[in-house]
Amino acid sequence: MVNFIRMMREDVQSVFDRDPAARNSLEIILNYSGLHAIWGYRIAHWLWKKNFKLFARMLSQIFRFLTGIEIHPGAQIGRKFFIDHGMGVVIGETAEVGENVTLYHGVTLGGTSLEKGKRHPTLEDNVVVGAGAKILGAITVGSGSRIGANAVVVKPVPPNSVVVGVPGQVVVRSKQRPVDAPPDLNHDVLPDTIGVTVASLMKRLESVERILSGEEQEHPLAGNLRKLEKLEIRLSGYLDEHYAANKQSHRNGISKPGLGLRKESDPSPHVPEQGLWRGEDFSI
Repeated sequence: MVNFIRMMREDVQSVFDRDPAARNSLEIILNYSGLHAIWGYRIAHWLWKKNFKLFARMLSQIFRFLTGIEIHPGAQIGRKFFIDHGMGVVIGETAEVGENVTLYHGVTLGGTSLEKGKRHPTLEDNVVVGAGAKILGAITVGSGSRIGANAVVVKPVPPNSVVVGVPGQVVVRSKQRPVDAPPDLNHDVLPDTIGVTVASLMKRLESVERILSGEEQEHPLAGNLRKLEKLEIRLSGYLDEHYAANKQSHRNGISKPGLGLRKESDPSPHVPEQGLWRGEDFSI
């Protein structure tokens, strides 16, 4: 009982720490549905561990009706858990949530398997999940990571990362966040991985066109516009070979020089490695 009261106090303090609209403890206790759902879960989880599973499920459904938040009593949730606004949040049976985790409304920690074992995600400490995000399957979101609003995460996320888009594009931060840093609630800072890559590709394509048309006389390929027709015929086969060579070199950790069309100072993003983007390419 003492531990439960201590945990309730921590939950109230978590609201103060992460919601600037919170004014006093009484207002939080009476009006924060996310807090009510968490307290209801903690009681239901205690019943679940004592093998009163039917009563645990009934209690969780009562709090679902009262708060609009569904947390399965079998889920494992750590200290200082905060659900802001909360309506539409769903947390599955085998989900695991670490400490100092923040969820916004519409978040789903869902399963993707009919197996009885682990089928829901694991969120490590200090994770922030934006409104409407879906994290699906038995995957792990590393500590200190932030999931952008409405992202759909279907693969593991390394620590200190940001995820955006559908399906979620993982960008590993270029700088490590301090352990004692406050939760990363900067939902407006989301890297546009696809947009930046397309813009970079268009810029490089324009450079190639200038070179082939002879506008850049100093380049060794300048003035070769007449050979463009032959080049197009051979291009398909060359690209296949180039792609295969690049793929093999990335596997072996070898960097091969290109045609010289890309300068070292070009801010073009790096090719994703194992599906992960680099934070320095997007200033995060």
